[in-house]
Amino acid sequence: MLNLTFVEKILGAECGSIVFKKPDIVLTHDNTASIQKTFYKMGGEKILDPNQLLVVLDHNAPPTNAKLANDYQAVREMVAKQRIEKFYDSGCGICHQIMSNHAKPGMLIVGSDSHTCTAGAFNALAVGIDRTEAAGLWKRSETWFRVPETIKVTLKGKLPKGVYAKDLSLWIIGMIGSAGANYMSIEYHGPGVKHLSISERMTIANLASEMGAKNAVFPPDEVLERYYGEKVKGVWADSGAKYYREYEVDLNDLIPLAAVPHHVDNVKSICELQGKKLQQGLIGTCTNGRIEDLKIVADILDGKKIADGFQLLITPASKDIYLEAIDEGIISTLLQAGATLLGPSCGPCLGTGQGIPADGFSVISTANRNFLGRMGNKNASIYLASPATVAVSALKGEISDPRGEEIEVRTYPFRKLYNSKNQIARDDNRKHSGVWDYSDIDNLNTDQMFSGSLTYEILSSDPEGIRPYLFKDFDENFASKVEENDILIAGENFGCGSSREHPAVGLAHVGVKAVIAKSVNRIFYRSAINQGLLLIVNREIVDAYCRGYKLDIDFQKGTILMGDKEFNIPVLPDKLKQIIDCKGLVNWILSET
Repeated sequence: MLNLTFVEKILGAECGSIVFKKPDIVLTHDNTASIQKTFYKMGGEKILDPNQLLVVLDHNAPPTNAKLANDYQAVREMVAKQRIEKFYDSGCGICHQIMSNHAKPGMLIVGSDSHTCTAGAFNALAVGIDRTEAAGLWKRSETWFRVPETIKVTLKGKLPKGVYAKDLSLWIIGMIGSAGANYMSIEYHGPGVKHLSISERMTIANLASEMGAKNAVFPPDEVLERYYGEKVKGVWADSGAKYYREYEVDLNDLIPLAAVPHHVDNVKSICELQGKKLQQGLIGTCTNGRIEDLKIVADILDGKKIADGFQLLITPASKDIYLEAIDEGIISTLLQAGATLLGPSCGPCLGTGQGIPADGFSVISTANRNFLGRMGNKNASIYLASPATVAVSALKGEISDPRGEEIEVRTYPFRKLYNSKNQIARDDNRKHSGVWDYSDIDNLNTDQMFSGSLTYEILSSDPEGIRPYLFKDFDENFASKVEENDILIAGENFGCGSSREHPAVGLAHVGVKAVIAKSVNRIFYRSAINQGLLLIVNREIVDAYCRGYKLDIDFQKGTILMGDKEFNIPVLPDKLKQIIDCKGLVNWILSET
């Protein structure tokens, strides 16, 4: 094979191939408690390669109730029993920041979290998986990968003053959409790359998940060598590699941006949003909680006070970053300005810990998602922006431009049309002839399918516990009326958002026969396969569907009959078909044992 992309080189196969590989690192976090139960269901006793595992307790750190505390203790006991050396207890940091201590160029890394792609900043192939797949890796040490198409993004120029890596990420997301890179690899090329620090690259790679991408990756260049303090070999694409699509971005043209409620690709310029009243801000998380981010915020807040009635929460990404910020006087500056410092945790971002906003609050955050209900309250609105924009906005209590008052007012040029009605199914009954019609619903995310606040209260290994909450915040009729052999019809980017597998587990458990969508998020696709849930991506079928049509699916023939029309559906690769036939990865692994 000649002229390969980065991902083709790492996986050793051409685009479109299915390969089985052993990852260098398997990352899990609080969901380790659930993964352990699934591991036992698979017949697991001793983890095949404990050195492969990296376990970090961070999503509910410290635990917010007794159940979570018991789950944490169960993880600690398992780690000791299985002799897992790479373990970071509550308070050490967020898993994607901790990963920076372990990721190396050319590595293959997987993690039971959608933002595992952050490690692409280190020239690693880093991808998200679900909990069941992580349990399978504990038992077998390898898993399947589809070699994806690759998007090449060429950067030139340098970010202007007041514009940051977060703005670049939002620029790209707004340009291509939240599904614009579904199941693809993103490579960052060009002379502009050398002006981006490792911290900035982590921010950009982190947000690849919000474009639907499998991964994002940066080259093993002099910036990475300075970070490691040594020469690095790494892996990079050939100059003649074939790309699915190519984009060029001039960093000099960028302006401060924000993602407006309730979706990350609903992007507008800060110029357009100035004056919007705010009640709360969040700075930190795995996206923007590094020392460079905290320095930017401290410089803006130094000697000033945040607006009356405004609550500013700051969560450093790790204990080491927290300590460094203390040594440099940053923490004192932030506290004196009126900020509230939280420990290193994912809780405020996810909505499982401190910082849940009140009804009617507008929040500006440096996190990576602004789905309805993301921070724990579906009656609040979340704006996503850079740390500088959040800090300046905190001083005024309204969205403000970090470049100052006398600026050229410019709008964001790539604004996508965003349809807010796509958030909730308002019809009394979406079910007709055994088919649930969500064909007019795009970006149906995993937070809506199963609330993030319940993710660690009800484990994914408890399908009967999941059932009453399926789609509860989206369609209140679904959980009570869904039946065995029902079919779901859905729009674009089905299953986007978090890697939580609860929706796929629940849908498979109630016996849903198939989900047919225009397009699907990559991790949800894997979760569906791993739970034995057939997920068919076919735009033609969705467009042709009318309420009341009965759908007959013949898996053996590979056809769907709808009215007087017959549609062909693709045949899965052999091993993936075996998983479906066994009704999930757990049963398939048991059958292979």
